[in-house]
Amino acid sequence: MLSIKTPLIQSLVLSQLNQCQVWLKMEALQASASFKQRSIGYACQKYFEQGAQRFVSSSGGNAGLAVAYTGRQLGVPVTVVVPETTAQRAQELIAQQGAEVIVQGASWVEANALAQSLLTPDDVFIHPFDDPLLWDGIIPMIDEVIAAGVVPDAVVLSVGGGSLLSGVVAGLNKHGLGHIPIYAVETHGTASLNASIIAGQHVELDRVSGIATTLAAKKVCQNAFDLSQQFDIHSQVVSDQAAVNACLKFADDHRILVEPACGATLSVLYDQKIQFKLTDQVLVIVCGGAGISLKTLQGLNG
Repeated sequence: MLSIKTPLIQSLVLSQLNQCQVWLKMEALQASASFKQRSIGYACQKYFEQGAQRFVSSSGGNAGLAVAYTGRQLGVPVTVVVPETTAQRAQELIAQQGAEVIVQGASWVEANALAQSLLTPDDVFIHPFDDPLLWDGIIPMIDEVIAAGVVPDAVVLSVGGGSLLSGVVAGLNKHGLGHIPIYAVETHGTASLNASIIAGQHVELDRVSGIATTLAAKKVCQNAFDLSQQFDIHSQVVSDQAAVNACLKFADDHRILVEPACGATLSVLYDQKIQFKLTDQVLVIVCGGAGISLKTLQGLNG
């Protein structure tokens, strides 16, 4: 099985804090520790069925680990190019799955350029966020929420390249919930969707910075920007420290370790950034993150 049905749990702490009903979709419990296992696993399976003999990917960490895990499950060799900002732990986990890991460049853009140059006719490039197959792979996440009897009135999630946002919108539309608000969270140093929304056009950041390295796409995918213009999507930008604080609180409250990219989403709830109604069912995507440890988090806690 390339991905699993993840638990949907009610957070009493966050429900009481925000005076609504907060539901956590625990994607951190996927085999590769993030929601990427759904999107990447689905895409790799489709390309494998079409005859792919090697998967090549570029990644800040989570996507690369998902490709490596899926390649091992399918018996397909994998090469992952990561930027220098990718956590050493994430690199080790990718290599542990049997994938070749290459470190290139200061950002994902440079890593991606090298990955593209490695492709042969027998290879398939697995994009970390910009491929409709990835978004299709995320739709079952929303199917599972609805099947559990929770019909969300709002969704809170993190945005890096935009695949999670794209897949969640597709899943909500499938169930006639395209009208509900989505709160799309980024950190100050990675806020490419926020910049595009403010500009009213699809723009690229000059640089990305900060500790939420798996959100560090200078430009969200075109689909994510288009959705922000068509649906009720609210941009939220938080500090690195707020993200770290939320990770530590979440570890205490729910005994689950997530990285700052996920902590950014959780910080919106812990810091009560949004006003919800008492009756609101709020779905929070706990997207996960593999390249993190408690020691690392504590070291980031300034």
